Amino acid sequence: MKQLIIVLLMSLVFFSCKQEKKEPKEELIMYQSSEMAALMNAMYEGNMTIKNKILAGESIGNFPETYLNIHSAVLTDPADRNTSFEAFSKLYIQDMQQVYSGSKDSLKQNFNQAVNSCIACHKTTCTGPIPRIKKLLIK
Repeated sequence: MKQLIIVLLMSLVFFSCKQEKKEPKEELIMYQSSEMAALMNAMYEGNMTIKNKILAGESIGNFPETYLNIHSAVLTDPADRNTSFEAFSKLYIQDMQQVYSGSKDSLKQNFNQAVNSCIACHKTTCTGPIPRIKKLLIK
């Protein structure tokens, strides 16, 4: 009986020391955003700054010319650059230019109109950012 216990204990020790096979490491794949995704992220940040300046009663400066890259930036899916996208992007630029050229009294209204043009476009394609874009609206 004593030998059986010793054999069991030795077996337990032996099997508990068994090395586990290591799984091959997964390679990290870095996501490279498209030019358009990067531009839209920059426009979001810029518009958040504009919103905060409007709320603080500060000058918003000049129209950011980089916004015009919306007409040429490479999309994640090039097939999304269709007539609808082109119409919405032109409308967005017109609305943003109105924000910068309109009167101070209509600044909030013009800004919200530009944000709503973003939302309208995203309702047709790439709906994911809509909740984030809505945070730009000035209540």
